[in-house]
Amino acid sequence: MLALRRAILTEQPDVIVPGDDGVVWQLHQAYDLFPELRPVIERSLGAPQFYSKVRSRSELLEAARHLGILAPASELVQSEAELRRWAAEHGFPAALKVDGTWGGAGVQAVRSLEEALAAFERLEDGAGAAVALKRWIVNRDPLALWSWRQRQAPAISIQQWIEGTPATAMFAAWEGRMIGGVAVNVLATQHAKGAATIVRPIFHAKIDEAGLLLAEYFQLSGFFGLDFMMEEKTGRPYLIELNPRCTQLGHLQLRGETDLAGQLAAALVGKPAPKATSPIPDGAIAFFPQSLEYAPASGGLDGLISASYLDVPEGQPELLLELREKGWPERQWVARAYHFMRGRSRRE
Repeated sequence: MLALRRAILTEQPDVIVPGDDGVVWQLHQAYDLFPELRPVIERSLGAPQFYSKVRSRSELLEAARHLGILAPASELVQSEAELRRWAAEHGFPAALKVDGTWGGAGVQAVRSLEEALAAFERLEDGAGAAVALKRWIVNRDPLALWSWRQRQAPAISIQQWIEGTPATAMFAAWEGRMIGGVAVNVLATQHAKGAATIVRPIFHAKIDEAGLLLAEYFQLSGFFGLDFMMEEKTGRPYLIELNPRCTQLGHLQLRGETDLAGQLAAALVGKPAPKATSPIPDGAIAFFPQSLEYAPASGGLDGLISASYLDVPEGQPELLLELREKGWPERQWVARAYHFMRGRSRRE
């Protein structure tokens, strides 16, 4: 937290663009702790009175339903008795979710009351100090120990399960006004609850409307993402998640428009958005290098990848090589030794 404060005071940014949920939570806390940072944090993220609602999955969906946005039934559960009552009313399958988690962590799909009770107990326990220490030392996660120190009784919600296919969208907003958005159907992911690796751009009026309404209601600034399930029987989009940060769609130039990063940058200086310089052709888009790395885990997607636009940075051979390597933490000797010993213990 002190390092974040020092970096902001040293660099004096006009706007902060977080790319990680944990950084957003730190900025929320920094707003409370450091009055000198409040102007730039509020300018970057939006109205501070809504920060707690943005962090709460159950309050988000409650607000969405209030605004007329389709959202699954959801409720904060603080005891097994409340979980049993919700199950008797709504049934299964369902999803248990912990506030303050992201990237699929803290989410458990459950198909029965027995599974729900067991998952609720696991999520209540949370990750211990040993896990946080491992993430800090091995994974080089700079927020691992901070996140563990901030832990308290976790806020767990249960959410009605919507059968369908996932879709996701990213929006740019400024002081509650939506500037632009990109929506896609998700064709493949890193894992069952992971980030998208292959997508197909779509235009859906209800998804755009959800972004516009939530940006205005929460008075958002900067980038935010929305996750949906497109209901199997009707094709209607049900909102299931808000990511209060930029996602992996912000650089795509679609429908002849410039990317969201360019649209927000233009809005900040009061200029019209520039025209697209590198428009992406219609059809599926495969993110590089994730789509190549996770194709086997997604059931073999060679045909889909070859028929997609591969989102490769052009004219940057050194960057291409770097992107194909393992992440920097995984290349360090600590991580290599850890995975070697873990693999050896499993074989034994």
